[in-house]
Amino acid sequence: MGVAESFIDVVIADDQELVRTGFTLILDAQPGIRVVGVAGDGVECVEVARRLRPDVVLVDVRMPRMDGLEVTRALAGGASEPMNVVVVTTFNQDDYVRDALRFGACGFLLKDAAPALLVEAVRAAARGDALVSPAVTVRLLRQLGGGRREGTDWGDMDRAGLSGREIEIVRLVAVGRTNQEVCDELSLSLSSVKTYLGRIQTKLGVRNRVEMAAWAWETGAVTSRQ
Repeated sequence: MGVAESFIDVVIADDQELVRTGFTLILDAQPGIRVVGVAGDGVECVEVARRLRPDVVLVDVRMPRMDGLEVTRALAGGASEPMNVVVVTTFNQDDYVRDALRFGACGFLLKDAAPALLVEAVRAAARGDALVSPAVTVRLLRQLGGGRREGTDWGDMDRAGLSGREIEIVRLVAVGRTNQEVCDELSLSLSSVKTYLGRIQTKLGVRNRVEMAAWAWETGAVTSRQ
């Protein structure tokens, strides 16, 4: 008998059937990912997710009965066995992003993101990593780093023990590049980029690329002038 294939199970919650169907088609077409449940409102999403225990839950922000932020709080932030929640929305508002991440979301994407980014966010969330739409990340982190320590020299990065190549990768992550774009820009293989990212996270003591990017903006590795 062959070894059973391992899947990332996903539940999708959105009040628009067209969105639920579209996301289902995109994800079910990917190897190792399957949609196991859908919900049209927040209360139903919590019920379905608690019953099916998927690896990843995709939620819209604005839904009937319970919005996506409260769903995130219920499933990720306040749960005894937290789930990996990715918020996917039309509404590109900074307070939504902050609240979603504060409530425990593993990602925040806009609905106009490319299908590949949706797939990458699901895979990242299943690993316990975080992925935020690049445009959202850059805008928020520029606000965080704007005017703060922009004169910082490379001493901070030296103390973190980062090599020149690792600093290059951190800078690219901080301005919203995906792993594949980092590969293309630095002429590295995808496996090499992933190895570098793991090493950088260990050196900086951060959990994911969002925290890595925040570190870069706070220390001045990138600035609002770049």
